[in-house]
Amino acid sequence: MPTYRIILTEEPEGGYTVMVPALPGCITYGDTVNHAKEMAKEVIEGYLEVLKEQGDEIPDDSRSLEYSLTLAY
Repeated sequence: MPTYRIILTEEPEGGYTVMVPALPGCITYGDTVNHAKEMAKEVIEGYLEVLKEQGDEIPDDSRSLEYSLTLAY
């Protein structure tokens, strides 16, 4: 089962934009973190379905590592 990293960005007007780096153009939005995660699952499933229909390779993000660094300047 493929794994995907999602990035949630809190928006100034409220809610969260969700991007899926392994799937170009795969972006959604949710009112809360939980809603954003639910929406991400839906949009990823739809994106993968289109890839399957087109016979394209299904990317997998399971081998990616992500770190956040906080710098004092």
